[in-house]
Amino acid sequence: MLIKRNFVFLFLLTLFLCGAVKNSFATHISKPILVKPKTEYALGEKAIFNGWAEYNQQPTANVLINFKISQSDDAVIIDESQHTDQQGHFEFVFDTKNLTPGRYQITITSHCKEIHRSICSYNSQTLTINLK
Repeated sequence: MLIKRNFVFLFLLTLFLCGAVKNSFATHISKPILVKPKTEYALGEKAIFNGWAEYNQQPTANVLINFKISQSDDAVIIDESQHTDQQGHFEFVFDTKNLTPGRYQITITSHCKEIHRSICSYNSQTLTINLK
């Protein structure tokens, strides 16, 4: 009877430890959501990108968002980051006055909250804009 009880105890302990390890490798999934993005801009116009960071289908505050803008030849011209505000929203302003007409690609990436950085999934949204 003692052997059977020890076996059950070890089995339950093993299940508990396996569950704890599995949860430690969970992924924090947040993603940037753009709100009504424009894709056409005139040279010299400020391109404004508004949105929010979604986590569990809710806007989430203090999420680090990275904005990377590349030219058509993949040369990165802007690489900046900011945190979402208390309501989980962000706004990024891209000044086009010193650029040449053409296509540009903006990639907005969620880097999650600081406390979740090690388990972040780094979701992104990419938008191609045309500068005339």
